[in-house]
Amino acid sequence: MRIGELAQKAGVTPRTIRYYENLGLIHPSEREGGGFRYYTEAELLRLQKIDCLKSLGLTLEEIASAINLYFEDPTELKAKQKVLTILQAHLQETDDKIAALAQFRSELQTNITKIQQCIEKISQ
Repeated sequence: MRIGELAQKAGVTPRTIRYYENLGLIHPSEREGGGFRYYTEAELLRLQKIDCLKSLGLTLEEIASAINLYFEDPTELKAKQKVLTILQAHLQETDDKIAALAQFRSELQTNITKIQQCIEKISQ
């Protein structure tokens, strides 16, 4: 199938497909003399897997590190382990950000209280 048909089936634009090609996420099966790209069902499956991984919150760079594993191993075990590791790292980053924000909030509250006390002293 040509790029337009693939884009329609995958629910993406031809521009997205070209972008994914530039990133190495997908590859056309062949090119014709006129430069037309031709794709197989394998590329459609890859696009569907990319969409699924994006919905989990993975970046395209992270997807690039895992996508081939899905198609190398029929059990997808290594791919799922890789995605699990990535998601666990996301969770740790989120927990770290929450802790930093909680600390910042506490500091803000302390500073607000100090300023309010200063204002009260001046007002008396």
